[in-house]
Amino acid sequence: MHDLTMFLAEEDGNNAIEYGLIVALIFLAILGAVSAVAANTSAMWNNIATHVNP
Repeated sequence: MHDLTMFLAEEDGNNAIEYGLIVALIFLAILGAVSAVAANTSAMWNNIATHVNP
């Protein structure tokens, strides 16, 4: 019984989960930024190609 109470009182796993969630949110922010930049870059190159090739 003592082992169970010690296991439930441990907070090391909680910290790992919190860090994992923070990393996941940072990853999603980076993914969104890269997607936006990729779309703008693609549109820019399409615009250039349209004006270069009459």
